[in-house]
Formats: sequence, C-alpha cells, structure tokens
Amino acid sequence: MKVLFVGGTGNISTAVSRLVVEKGVDLYHLNRGKRKVELKGVKTIIADISDAKAAAAALEGHSWDAVVNWIGFTPDDMQRDIALFSGRTKQYIFISSASVYQKPLVHPSVTESTPLCNPFWDYSNNKILSEECLNKAYREHGFPITIVRPSLTYDTVFPVAIGSWNDFTLVDRIRRGGKIIVHGDGTSLWTVTHSDDFAKGFAGLLGNPQTLGHAFHITSDEILTWNQIYSILANAAGAEPKLVHIPSDFIAAIDAWQRGNLHGDKAVSAIFDNTKIKTFVPSFKATIPFHEGIRRTIAWFEADKSRMRVVDDTNKNMDRIIAAYEKGFPK
Repeated sequence: MKVLFVGGTGNISTAVSRLVVEKGVDLYHLNRGKRKVELKGVKTIIADISDAKAAAAALEGHSWDAVVNWIGFTPDDMQRDIALFSGRTKQYIFISSASVYQKPLVHPSVTESTPLCNPFWDYSNNKILSEECLNKAYREHGFPITIVRPSLTYDTVFPVAIGSWNDFTLVDRIRRGGKIIVHGDGTSLWTVTHSDDFAKGFAGLLGNPQTLGHAFHITSDEILTWNQIYSILANAAGAEPKLVHIPSDFIAAIDAWQRGNLHGDKAVSAIFDNTKIKTFVPSFKATIPFHEGIRRTIAWFEADKSRMRVVDDTNKNMDRIIAAYEKGFPK
C-alpha cells in the first residue's frame, strides 16, 4: 500500500508513521523538511502544501492508495486538496478534531453522531466547515473521504488545559513548588490518549474501503478528572502539585484565548464512546494508561535539554490569573 502523509512528523503523526512502516506500508511524507525527526523507511517529498502549484509539481506522476492530511485546518485547505488529489487517491483522510462536537454537550457520552457545533472556538468551527466541504465533495463527486477526530492526544506534548503544550514550563513550575491552575473544581471528566494507542486504531482505517464517507474518533477508554490528570503529571515529575481551582469564566475573562480552549473543549465532562472504531478495527484497544504514558513524555523531554524550554510569558500569565483570583479571598 502506497500512502502519502501531508505533514507526518508531529506529535500524533510521528507515532502513526512508525507503526504503519512497521506494517509494511510504502510511506511518503510531503512537508517542508524543517522538523528533524528520524523515521526509518519513510520517503520525504519536499514541498509546501500551501503552495498548490509547487505541491502539484512535486507530486507529479504519483498515485496513492491513501492520502492523510495532518495539517489541514480550513475549507480553503480542503478545496485545494480536493483539486490536488481527485482521481489520484483511493482514500483521503482528514484529521479533524473531537472539539467539533456539540458545546456545551447535552449528553456527556459522545458518539460520532453527536451534533457538530462549537460557537466558542474558531479552530473547531473551521474544522466543522472543513468536514462539511469534504462531505459535499463525497456526496456530489465521490471524493473518497474518511474523517478522523482525535481528542487530547499526547506523546511529545503535555496533555493539559493550562500551563504547557510543547514546552517544559509546567513540569518546571511544579518542581519549583509553583502554583498551577486547574479550571473549575477539577472534577469534570476527560480522556487523554497516547499517540501510540491512537496509531493502532488509525492504522486499521488506512486503506480500508469500508471507511469511506465515515467519521471516527479514536481515544482511550481511561476516564480521569482534571485533578487526577494534573496530580498524575506532578507525581511523574517527582513533586506534589499545588492546585489552584479557578472558574473557567474567570480564566477566560483574563485570557481571551482560553474561552475556546476551555468552553470550546475542556471545561465540561466528555466521555468518548469508541464503539465505532472498535467495530471497524476489531483489534483496537488502548493499552497505555496515563500514569505510564506521561512518564514516557517527561523522559522524552529530558533526553534532550533543548526540548526543556521554559516559556516566561506562560509563567507570567499563570501568575497574573492566580493573583487576580486570589485578590477576591480575605487574608
């Protein structure tokens, strides 16, 4: 099977790349070649997908059993890809997001039939519009789509709501005894998924003609509170967490970006029903619990000092939110 990943060296796509190569897939990456990730067996085509003419020239003469776009975000990206890959691939997989599901949820159990509606986050709304664009192309022209919606998936990032993503700021702060923010009272339920587990489900969709026209989310079945997520992270870092619980509305009033991140994704309990992915990929089972996976992530950061970046602005922003909130309490 000959497959093209647009992107392919990110937090999720690197794990998927490793697994599908192990399974014998003839894998190509189309990217700008700027991220130095060693992936044995992957062939790289250097081009910027945002330059449609250059990408078309770089891909001249190729046809694919499957194309996966890991870095598509808008309907314009989808229109470009429909033009670029129509008649040249048997399957086009769009990486959407589980944040497209209804916010606020009217039922905490999320299936692929949960309505798509997120008025809080432009990122999610653009993913919804992208899915609509692809579904229209599937209905009207038979463009062979499969849609995949990851939720909070981690390997080389920290799966938290506030404090870090692809840097070491939060772990450093915890180890220094600093206060860390947990939105709400920390008891809402969430799911984090290791990229290696996600890869198991994704690999079963790749090249599978029965998935055309379908959407899937792929998550762990481990359900944790946000208090547990932050406490397990702190334990893996070798320190006790100093949690400060702050209402999401208060956080968003000070840091406007958090309106999307919290109200548009992480503030309300969500339990992902994985029946559909398990039906189409019967072998899929997530086996990496968070307490194990997060230790791997910390070890990955610590294996290269250049990864252990501490972002001063992130610390200052957390300090600013905590100070504003604590002013409301009597001394």
